[in-house]
Amino acid sequence: MAKIDLLFDDLVKRGGSDLHLGVGHPPLARVRGDLVALRDGTLDAKDLEDVLTEILTPAQRASLDVSLDLDFAHAHRDVARFRASYFIKSGGLGAVFRLVPSRVLTLAELGCPEVLWKLADRRSGLVLVTGPSSCGKSTTVAAMLDHINKTRACHILTIEDPIEFVHEPLRAHITQREVRSHVPCAVAALRNAARENPDVIFASELRTNDALELALDLATRGILVVVTMRTNGAVATIDRIVGAFPPEEQAHVRSLLADTLAGVVSQQLVRTTDGKGGIPVHEVFVATAPGAQLVRENKTGQLLSVMQAGQSQGMQTMDMALERLLTQSRITAELALDRAVDKESFARVVARVRPDLAESLG
Repeated sequence: MAKIDLLFDDLVKRGGSDLHLGVGHPPLARVRGDLVALRDGTLDAKDLEDVLTEILTPAQRASLDVSLDLDFAHAHRDVARFRASYFIKSGGLGAVFRLVPSRVLTLAELGCPEVLWKLADRRSGLVLVTGPSSCGKSTTVAAMLDHINKTRACHILTIEDPIEFVHEPLRAHITQREVRSHVPCAVAALRNAARENPDVIFASELRTNDALELALDLATRGILVVVTMRTNGAVATIDRIVGAFPPEEQAHVRSLLADTLAGVVSQQLVRTTDGKGGIPVHEVFVATAPGAQLVRENKTGQLLSVMQAGQSQGMQTMDMALERLLTQSRITAELALDRAVDKESFARVVARVRPDLAESLG
């Protein structure tokens, strides 16, 4: 048994989601959003390095020595899987382990909007699932892939860094490829993807223009392509993709997006009123013909109005989603206002929904 297994056991028993390890600090667990010490006493540099390197393969250790950071998946007995992130910082080696649920939750169990089923049922196009780190993007995508796996006789290809959720084939044939373990990089995997005859491709965290352009191209070939990105909001996501390319290429990229984009699901994780857990809150843009035309014409600033008017098609802004949860008393007014995009307008929402709190919130 590895030394770190005892810490993993403690984390699972405490109901934690993340384990933070760093020199000069006690082992810390994120429990219901807060960091709490798992044990008394701090970790020194040598002990921590021994604990962390014990579970690395020689190839992973070599990669860490060269790159100074490392992402990989680690199985803890038959109890859980973790997404590990190692990095060098002042004081020495540090790490964060994110607990990956042992069972893939369904879209219904996650409380996702119904439109996510429709996006997962599409036979082609580009679906972007976005949000900050640790907001549950991978969990949402896993639920979408699980829905496809249960309902379609098709080939699902995933390109992940690292593989988090392991999908057992049901109706679908599933190929999961991990960057650096099975293929040198995401670009190489995407270049080969079309030859593998996929119906659905999931690519996590595409970070280069080459990778983005390949994903856009694959989405034009009758393939459903799902990509995660660390961006906030549909408008910012589209602008980020276009802005990543040189000015002379941006019109072409906007045209590709207008032709291929099926939808953007942007989410954040918000603590529930009782403080016992987090709930995903979704902004959803569905690429209707008018919306696609705005993308093509570089008028993405008008997409907010499209989402506000597109509720019948499953669209909603982040502030609309927050208002719904506030009305249901599932989140607090203070937190809803803090997470709102247009805080001035949302303050008026709070005044209408919770007039008893309006004055105290200013």
